[in-house]
Amino acid sequence: MRISVIGCGYLGAVHAAAMASIGHEVVGIDVDEQKISLLSAGEAPFFEPRLTDILAEGIASGRLMFTTEFAAAAGATVHFVGVGTPQIQGGYAADMTYVNAAIDALLPHLSEGDIVAGKSTVPVGTAASLEPRVSAVGATLVWNPEFLREGFAVQDTIDPDRLVAGVPAGREGGRAAQVLREVYHPSIAKGTPFIVTDYATAELVKVSANAFLATKISFINAMAEIAEVVGGDVTVLADALGHDVRIGRRFLGAGIGFGGGCLPKDIRAFSARAEELGRGESVAFLREVDEINMRRRQRAVELVVQGLGGSVYEKNVTVLGAAFKPYSDDIRDSPGLDVAVLLHGLGARVTVTDPQAIPNARRQHPQLTYVADRDEALTGADAVILVTEWDEYRRELSPEHASGLAAGRVIVDGRNGLDPAAWRAAGWTYLGMGRP
Repeated sequence: MRISVIGCGYLGAVHAAAMASIGHEVVGIDVDEQKISLLSAGEAPFFEPRLTDILAEGIASGRLMFTTEFAAAAGATVHFVGVGTPQIQGGYAADMTYVNAAIDALLPHLSEGDIVAGKSTVPVGTAASLEPRVSAVGATLVWNPEFLREGFAVQDTIDPDRLVAGVPAGREGGRAAQVLREVYHPSIAKGTPFIVTDYATAELVKVSANAFLATKISFINAMAEIAEVVGGDVTVLADALGHDVRIGRRFLGAGIGFGGGCLPKDIRAFSARAEELGRGESVAFLREVDEINMRRRQRAVELVVQGLGGSVYEKNVTVLGAAFKPYSDDIRDSPGLDVAVLLHGLGARVTVTDPQAIPNARRQHPQLTYVADRDEALTGADAVILVTEWDEYRRELSPEHASGLAAGRVIVDGRNGLDPAAWRAAGWTYLGMGRP
């Protein structure tokens, strides 16, 4: 099937390459000439495992191309719209500028019977507001939200855990759902659930999923705050809770909290939209979820200060990680970078290392020192703080090896991913988040 993908950022580039990898003929369209140039050369403008491989394969096969020309969308059966919906400046709501611009640019190139499939994370009610513009040219709008995990986005696109299609009522909705079934046939054939629903429910699936995950993370971080007062161990608590099949262990990792381009902005936008709908009280708890999350960053700074005897002024602090999570170079709302900036503001000499995110971090926070090599970054450190769970920090760095490099012996575990006994046995002052 011939497919167009409008917007070639993180979501769109992955979706375009993945669709080509399962056999579709795909054109990716974006107004950013530099991004299109990179993608056309088989290079990803961001780090995502496996993406470069399937990009190169798709381009070599002739099934995948990228362009800045919206006219190239003409003739496609399905047009996926995957542009960004960032948080508006000075507020919590989602900025719909890019979604509206993408639809406006696409409309002249649609034909009767085409399917426009929105993938962007949008406020509930967006699809209903866009539908008249799309149906006016004889096309059908559906909403097909994405559920990608950065670091596993290729896998999650090719083999998702569920597919959701919000379609209009009547014959057109049924036909559109069938076309999407054909697009995703390889996944559906493997047993991936395909859920057909109305626009509003499809939009709510994505934002409510992110709200639930954010709530689960902030819940265990709230328990960490209590554990720190009473001397409990939040990691053991999380293990015990996780054995309850109704709760589960995933997303019960206490630490410096969540970041990235999805959870923070999505729960804020959901709160803002609920207020607009007159139901702000229904998700009022999300404000506290956000506040708990932000508090943990300050708590990590406090632990570094505590470990260094009450002051970090002119002390060398090494921050292990800059991306908001491992297997990514995404620094959007990165808790670790926030911690680094706060420590710098207190007078510390901060060195940040990360396997992938240093170029992005340097552009956003040039006041910090960046070192690509882990061991070089550790050399001479008075204190070390783990903020991103890359294997080379969490699994491959032994306390004995670190002892041969660092000047001090203070390790703050901002992700509760290290073995406290091992680090303490090697002479380090180990400080975890919600751990005795």
